[in-house]
Amino acid sequence: MKVLLVEPDYYSRYPPLGLMKLASYHRSRGDEVRLVRGLTNNENFNPDIIKITSLFTYAWKPVHMAIEYYHHHYSNSEITVGGIYASIMPGRIKTYYPFVDIHVGLFNPSERYLPDYDILKNVDKWSNWNKSIIFSSRGCVRNCKFCIVPKLEGRIKSITTSIQDFIHPDHNQIILWDNNFLASPRNEEILIELQDLGLRVDFNQGLDARLINEKNAEMLANLNVKTYRLAFDYLDERDAVIKAIDSLFNYGVRKRNILIYMLYNFYNNQTGEGDSPEDFLARINDILGVGCAVYPMRFEPLRSLKKGSYISPKWKANQLESIADARRVIGYGGAFPPYEGLIKKFIKAENFEEAFYLRSENRDKYKTKISKSRQKMLA
Repeated sequence: MKVLLVEPDYYSRYPPLGLMKLASYHRSRGDEVRLVRGLTNNENFNPDIIKITSLFTYAWKPVHMAIEYYHHHYSNSEITVGGIYASIMPGRIKTYYPFVDIHVGLFNPSERYLPDYDILKNVDKWSNWNKSIIFSSRGCVRNCKFCIVPKLEGRIKSITTSIQDFIHPDHNQIILWDNNFLASPRNEEILIELQDLGLRVDFNQGLDARLINEKNAEMLANLNVKTYRLAFDYLDERDAVIKAIDSLFNYGVRKRNILIYMLYNFYNNQTGEGDSPEDFLARINDILGVGCAVYPMRFEPLRSLKKGSYISPKWKANQLESIADARRVIGYGGAFPPYEGLIKKFIKAENFEEAFYLRSENRDKYKTKISKSRQKMLA
């Protein structure tokens, strides 16, 4: 069998792990596999099966373009679409393209395979990728209303007793994509293994601050981690987050190396609960005040078809825009670092509007910087 794996041309910082695992699975069965990104004419390769992945629902257009393109060029090939968008809105895809098969959720037979990183070498965007992406567990013990993980992966479960077999021999960095690593039944075993390996580790999805204790804080502090990522989604998590920060700090982690993911613009239609601008500012002050960085994350509904279009009943459009502007003008890499001037600006502010007010000269400097950057790109 000839299998064509397709990553649509949407924005992504990471290579398509699901397709890479599928590549290993199909090659173990003797199939010939090729990976492409976007719309590519594959000369001398006429696939029997085409598998197209998908990302978030608001990135649906490149997925539809890929379906149309590859169906037109390989009308006799079977097409299957999987991934997040396909799992959340399978009916929408079938309405437009009744000839495709939809795979919802994980493809469990491929979970046990080392991703095929070699298949990335022929894709320009990923040709120099050198980090091993690993899930040591799937699912989560939480049931956050803004999160799709429980629906796609279910309750927490360990999927391996060791991560050694999932690390490419040429890689010296590990990215753990566990959705709640510390809730995994085998998290301590994996932490010991990570310490023994000595490789750079990135808990990319963030660690659950409510599950950090003295024991695992010491284990985490002994790892080769550049940035420790935690989440602070609700104001009532404050004590747990501050305690987790203090525990890591007590074992030698610099607070400036702790980054807090901070959700905002979320609203639960069933309960009427959700954060407000003042709630968001209070959480920022809590985190900057203890010396850690804040990474704001705007909530997007799971079925949203346009990014940045949702506005919570407790927020206004100009307030959301002011956060985006502040991240660009006075932030660093989209985050708010615990710089003295930034801390004073937020803490001294009497309200949200004052905290996120940007002087016109700062806006002008930013616009000039962007203008020069664009001119350079066009030159």
